[in-house]
Amino acid sequence: MKRIYVIEMGGTISAHGKDRLDLKDYTSGKYKGGDFLQSIPELETIASITFDPFLHISSTKVASEDWIRLRKKVIEALEEKNYDGVVITHGTNTLEETAYFLHLTVPSKKPIVLVGAQRPFTALSTDAHLNLVNAVRVATSDEAIGRGVLVVLNDEISCAREVTKSNTYRLETFQSGQLGFLGYIDVDHKVHFYREPTRTHTHKSEFASLTIDALPDVEITYSYAGATGHLIEHIANSGQYKGIVTAGTGAGLCSPAEVEAMREAVKRGIVIVRSSRVGNGRVVPILPYEEDSFISGDNLLPQKARILLMVALLKYSDRSELQHVFDTY
Repeated sequence: MKRIYVIEMGGTISAHGKDRLDLKDYTSGKYKGGDFLQSIPELETIASITFDPFLHISSTKVASEDWIRLRKKVIEALEEKNYDGVVITHGTNTLEETAYFLHLTVPSKKPIVLVGAQRPFTALSTDAHLNLVNAVRVATSDEAIGRGVLVVLNDEISCAREVTKSNTYRLETFQSGQLGFLGYIDVDHKVHFYREPTRTHTHKSEFASLTIDALPDVEITYSYAGATGHLIEHIANSGQYKGIVTAGTGAGLCSPAEVEAMREAVKRGIVIVRSSRVGNGRVVPILPYEEDSFISGDNLLPQKARILLMVALLKYSDRSELQHVFDTY
């Protein structure tokens, strides 16, 4: 039987509601490892499980400092304690961001699975129980080895790079856009993979070998009709930030005022990455920005582009090198 290390980070999967119909005003982080094992005894028929009560908070409170501490725990569990896989229980609001940070920075082929729930642990028809069971199943699967960090909810397996929360309350909220799921955990209780990530990750990532004590500050700005660019100016003038990711319209376009503010920010040494608010499709170099030193963010969502830039800035500052990172990861 494989050994799985479960790191608890709170969220709806650990939440207590005032009654079984409370699907919105519940409190995260109330239930812990012993409660999971008592309510879901099937877990111990799948793997030998150790729970680590790391954090018990809403994922809206998770910050980059927590990612760094979590990374150290994951590496320790897989490399020093020699567990066969790691499962991380996490609130769904920022689960995809934690997953992508680990996807870029953990030097291991072993399965790392993030799991959450849309309905609290105490709710009628909660998805918490089966989601956790399925996450452990994936973490024990030989097929999951070498596929990077995975996200498992609603019987579906997604890659950390593409997956995003797409609905506020529905169970099928985690989607991977046009690229689709990696696989499923079906009614036969087996893990089925149909594709694998092709972009560089985990054990092949150049960032996995870095010592990370802190991450540079990077902000996201959101473009819209008539955007003034004042937020970009404020960020640049503050002197606190190393980079800005723009969630542009369409194929990563910004208003004229924003573009001027972006150009001024570059002169101040701030790296600008163009992404899109659309949700699908690539952002590529285009003629209007040909003379500008902006980075094209490919098909990364703004929140994922921010994480890649934060990590890349630990090693690079040259525009061509940063663009290569965005073309590779």
